[in-house]
Amino acid sequence: QVQFVESGGGLVQPGGSLSLSCVASGFALDYIAVGWFRQAPGKEREAVSCISSVADSTYYTDSVKGRFTISRDNAKKTVYLQMNSLKPEDTGVYYCAADLFHYYCSSNRWHAYDYRGQGTQVTVSS
Repeated sequence: QVQFVESGGGLVQPGGSLSLSCVASGFALDYIAVGWFRQAPGKEREAVSCISSVADSTYYTDSVKGRFTISRDNAKKTVYLQMNSLKPEDTGVYYCAADLFHYYCSSNRWHAYDYRGQGTQVTVSS
């Protein structure tokens, strides 16, 4: 069974940190670009970050540059998103998604990705 499962979300105060993980099962990550997306209440889902198959290329949306770090361990079939200096506007459901047809980050569109997780809630509030 193909699954992409996120974990690590929670409630954190502004300025705090969270580390998200996304584990793949039923397929290998070795040649696949993986993206993180988020959706805030009442807003459209947006691309947050992406990492190429061998981690030689990464993408970050402007609002998270310098605060978020994406990484991956293909042997563990896991992609990570380290989030530091969190702000209330980072609140949302965070999803990971795999682009089966590209080893590099080719798109910021949610529907360009093939395997998508169910999401983990991140709430930044005092």
